[in-house]
Amino acid sequence: MISSCVSASVGANPTKLLSEKRTTLSQVRQIHAYIIKTNLVTHALSVAKLVNVLSQSTVPYDAVSVFAHALSCFHDMRGIEFSVPSALKACGKSCAFEEGKQIMGFSLKTHLWNDPFVTNSLVRMFLELGMVKLARSVFDKMPTRDLISWNSLLSGYLKAGQIDMAREVFEKMPQRDLVSCNAMIDGYGKHGLCELAEEVFMDMGVRDVVTWTSMISAFVLNHQPKKGLCLFREMLSLGVRPDAPAVVSVLSAIADLGFVEEGKWIHTYIFSNKIHDSYSFIGSALINMYAKCGQIENAYHVFRSICHRRNIGDWNSMISGLAFHGLAREAIELFQEMEREELKPDDITFLGLLSACNHGGLTDEGQFYFETMQVKCKIVPKIQHYGCIVDLLGRAGCLEQALEVIHDMPFEPDVLIWKAILSASMKHNNMVLGQTAALRAIELAPQDSSCYVLLSNIYAKVGRWDDVSKVRSMMRKRGVRKIPGCSSILVDGKVHQFLVGKAMDVGYNQGVLSKLEEVVCKLKSEGYEPDLNEVFLDIEEDEKESQLILHSEKMALAFGLASVPQGVPIHIVKNIRICCDCHTFMQLVSKIYNRQIIVRDQNRFHHFDKGCCSCRNHW
Repeated sequence: MISSCVSASVGANPTKLLSEKRTTLSQVRQIHAYIIKTNLVTHALSVAKLVNVLSQSTVPYDAVSVFAHALSCFHDMRGIEFSVPSALKACGKSCAFEEGKQIMGFSLKTHLWNDPFVTNSLVRMFLELGMVKLARSVFDKMPTRDLISWNSLLSGYLKAGQIDMAREVFEKMPQRDLVSCNAMIDGYGKHGLCELAEEVFMDMGVRDVVTWTSMISAFVLNHQPKKGLCLFREMLSLGVRPDAPAVVSVLSAIADLGFVEEGKWIHTYIFSNKIHDSYSFIGSALINMYAKCGQIENAYHVFRSICHRRNIGDWNSMISGLAFHGLAREAIELFQEMEREELKPDDITFLGLLSACNHGGLTDEGQFYFETMQVKCKIVPKIQHYGCIVDLLGRAGCLEQALEVIHDMPFEPDVLIWKAILSASMKHNNMVLGQTAALRAIELAPQDSSCYVLLSNIYAKVGRWDDVSKVRSMMRKRGVRKIPGCSSILVDGKVHQFLVGKAMDVGYNQGVLSKLEEVVCKLKSEGYEPDLNEVFLDIEEDEKESQLILHSEKMALAFGLASVPQGVPIHIVKNIRICCDCHTFMQLVSKIYNRQIIVRDQNRFHHFDKGCCSCRNHW
């Protein structure tokens, strides 16, 4: 028994026992009983240590109870200040607002109000409870403020998403430290203010690993993966050892860029420096990176080497990766294996599974798993799950059924759901429904150019050129610009980018155009006819063909054919969906030139080989 151990110890010092890290909650309770039995409840330091230990336990409210009991037993207030910060911390963790208010009142009436440890703890408690205005009120009335006070308020505003108030506090701070600057970089990054984050970063004389990680994450979150990757390289060159979050961020950047060679180098670095040992989520990031870089086999190899951890995130990443590559049957088989392993799926698991069914055109299976999710697993679908089902049914031509799903949803459809209906209407020539869906999508996302483009294409498809002009006029008035098609290809460690209609980086040089002309002639001799229906412009037929030939992925392919050795797959990354003509073009090139071509577009991967595509013309 602990009590007998305490009695036998020199001086019977319970604070020494409470300082031991291996002390269990049961033992803490026994020490508490001993303190009461021996009347040490009036011993300020013993009570302070007990309150502190309990505030960090799984039952933080017990700390509040101990503090209240001790307060009633104290003959004077000497030493009580050692217990108050821990008691306030316990109030915040256990949502004990009324008790926290009482401690605040007690502090206001005593010398405690002049103790910065107490007032700082009050600010943190109210922030923990989500009461930012009360925290600010305490902050404004504090007799003295230190750096901790300012940092606490700054972090509270950032946590509450009040970026403008956080910025005001940051600019008023009499002094800043690493904590202040790192918090601000992270906050700016999460709120899309990457330039402001970069300003703070550049002004810092001293940076730690958290600084670098926060800035890298800001770039990645704000769709600037190249900058994130460059900053990671700079970080390494300066001898700063990256932490796990930095590695995850840079793997995400590589996944966005599709640069698998960079990813392989990072993979080697992770294992040679043993960064993965304590962070299981790095495995999920590696699986995701390889899958998005087109290396699904490598993703699967990583998964098999770590799946014994029974980490649901690894399984979810693998299922989503298979879905991204259109490997629906394999995703279902992995889910079934997961069930046999008695791993409990979550909403992300089913999102990946439904996405796999969607990309694979498995309508019946998708509906089955949508029902399984709700009935068997008791998981309430989110709007993303409904979006998958709507898209799945729409692609299959079941537009009425898709509309029924929308009608039965417990919330209003978002822009992605209306865009799914819009795309399905385009595919199945339902102009009336397509127009309705487009207008609803534009209403929800007036700055999303794709909504306007799809509506314009619907009108163009049936020759309503006046309506096409009206849509373009609407875009001009609202300042909405169409996102140009852009394709990139990595050759010899350098990224070459191509915009629709012209070449970038490599210049609008004759080499690419000559190679493209050669490929087109060869394909035409084999029966290729450009699909002029993919050009939604009121121009002559020969002009339409010229437009099609200069699509960015065709130029990237021509450059790849001239630059990538035979036998090595040509990897192309495109920022928007590949069109039907380019899809046919890639299939024919893979057959006639005997080349393996891998294209990642906005939605998925297409693996072209021997005249066939992995999507089986369903995308």
